Amino acid sequence: MTGTTISSAGLDERRRRILYRAWHRGTREMDLLMGRFADAHLAALTDADVIDFERLIEVEDPDLFAWLGGLEPPADFDTPVFRRFRQFHLSGEGVPDM
Repeated sequence: MTGTTISSAGLDERRRRILYRAWHRGTREMDLLMGRFADAHLAALTDADVIDFERLIEVEDPDLFAWLGGLEPPADFDTPVFRRFRQFHLSGEGVPDM
């Protein structure tokens, strides 16, 4: 089970691959963080945003956790997509209702 709450049927091949990769990063915690963001926003990302999100998927989990925790990311990763990703989780939008 991937955890995804959306179907990839309506997505182009590139976005389907990104959705899969967002839910299969290596650590379950980051799978949940990136996967939920991808579920919520991937279909609406612009092509430039998709490129930025693909790059973000390649970042090692400890670095990404540190950036989400407040450490400033390197300038080339401090993109609108990263800021949306961080805000998505800080706001609680990415946490499912129990």
